Amino acid sequence: MNTLHTSDYIVFLIYFLIVAGYGLWIYNRKKAESASSKDYFLAEGSLTWWAIGASLIASNISAEQFIGMSGSGFTLGLAIAAYEWMAAATLIIVAIFFIPVYLKNKIFTMPQFLNQRYNGTVAMIMAVFWLLLYVVVNLTSILYLGALAITSISGLDLTLCMYALAIFSIIITLGGMKVIGFTDVIQVFFLILGGLITTYLALNLVSDAHGVQGTLNGFTILTKEAPDHFHMIFDKTSPHYLDVPGLTMLVGGLWIVNLNYWGCNQYITQRALGADLKTARNGILFAAFLKMLMPIIVVLPGIAAFVLYQKGFFHAEMMQAGETNPDKAYPVLLNLLPTGLKGLSFAALTAAIVASLAGKANSIATIFTLDVYKKKLNENASEANLVKVGKITVIVSMILAVIIAPYLGIDKKGGFQYIQEYTGFVSPGIFAMFILGFFWKKATSNAALFATIGGFLLSVFFKVLPTMMDLSFLYDFGFAVKSASSGLYEIPFLDRMGFVFIICIAGMIIISLIDNKRGVVPQGLEVDTKMFNAHPAFVVGSLIIILMLVALYSVYW
Repeated sequence: MNTLHTSDYIVFLIYFLIVAGYGLWIYNRKKAESASSKDYFLAEGSLTWWAIGASLIASNISAEQFIGMSGSGFTLGLAIAAYEWMAAATLIIVAIFFIPVYLKNKIFTMPQFLNQRYNGTVAMIMAVFWLLLYVVVNLTSILYLGALAITSISGLDLTLCMYALAIFSIIITLGGMKVIGFTDVIQVFFLILGGLITTYLALNLVSDAHGVQGTLNGFTILTKEAPDHFHMIFDKTSPHYLDVPGLTMLVGGLWIVNLNYWGCNQYITQRALGADLKTARNGILFAAFLKMLMPIIVVLPGIAAFVLYQKGFFHAEMMQAGETNPDKAYPVLLNLLPTGLKGLSFAALTAAIVASLAGKANSIATIFTLDVYKKKLNENASEANLVKVGKITVIVSMILAVIIAPYLGIDKKGGFQYIQEYTGFVSPGIFAMFILGFFWKKATSNAALFATIGGFLLSVFFKVLPTMMDLSFLYDFGFAVKSASSGLYEIPFLDRMGFVFIICIAGMIIISLIDNKRGVVPQGLEVDTKMFNAHPAFVVGSLIIILMLVALYSVYW
């Protein structure tokens, strides 16, 4: 039944009161210190390592994981977990090489980095790009998928759910990064606890459906009933190769996705930019450990739902517009939970959605206020005025998301792949611009403009290329696969990102060398190789994560 009982609402209300009350307490306690814009947007110097790590995960794990990735688990299986497990390795790279550069150069926003390394034109173009991307793709899709999940569980109206999520997120966001950071600790506790409970009960449902008992028996049944769902690497004959393109994913596009997301993304790096290097690194390492848990929480339930679906469970509940909708897998599982636990899992899901919305809205406000308003509209704005503009931006961005979300739609690939693919139109160029900006002093602003605009145009070109020419010659190399829906040979979007990235890097190098010969002197960053040295405890923690990843891939190759 798609309803919540009184006890479920009581559990959810307790959660709401705990989070709202704690947030209000943090806000009042820090109010006297929150006059500056840096304190409001970055919580400068006040977030602990565990708050940074929890905030990173709470902001990252949202409806796109609980709903979208569970739906991908239903369709693809464990292969989709590559996004999560590779993210753990990526976080280590970001902590060692990216964060020191930001902190050493006192970088607070990503457009500020581009302005400092290249010029104001590059920074402003990318500020507008990021604002559009965050509002039109990320904020709206999180809001839509989250509302869809809550509607599926509670039976409430979809529009009402969107309004409620937006209002709750605004309340959290208006307190600034301090409130977001510390309330995220509670949010991440609820989402991990609720997620683990859902996985535990889903595996028990699988074992019960097969006449046995026990969580481990449930997992064993999954591996036997759906062996194709436990392959991490697909070959080009797989119908899912377009979404998860085998080995090229592990050595190409997926690294671009993760390094761009975790290392060049205001939404994520903002959590660490207000801390010292040791605290930031420890927080990021903590997030990497939590990332290792995520497939257990979001992918296994999707696989369990697939096995139960094959046994005849909830066929009607997963139908939408006459077709099976994989994104309904997680909400359907929640509806099978007993009263009370359903309320807890509902609270965990809501926590994930709200935390992600709040973090995204805060990043939108930070970029608009510090990189657009202060630089172009009111250069002499006071600190109090900047904070006020930031709060107004939060409200406006959430209103836009509520208006756009119902018309956005999520394509048949599923919510998670939708977000990844359309974010990927700008990721290769952005990452090329950042990576050369970090580690190659000769990179010029003209080269950065090429990566910014050219990267996007190249992504569009490779997207429409199959309609312009026959790409069957790429099939033998594993870079193209015949689409069942269009009948055309298409390039998997992760491979497209790899191609665009390589072209952007090559183009930036050529343009920069030409500029250098013409006497153009690029703006530099302060980089000291000693700042890349890591504490022994951090190194040990990193090695543990790497060994865990090697073990996982050796088992499910």
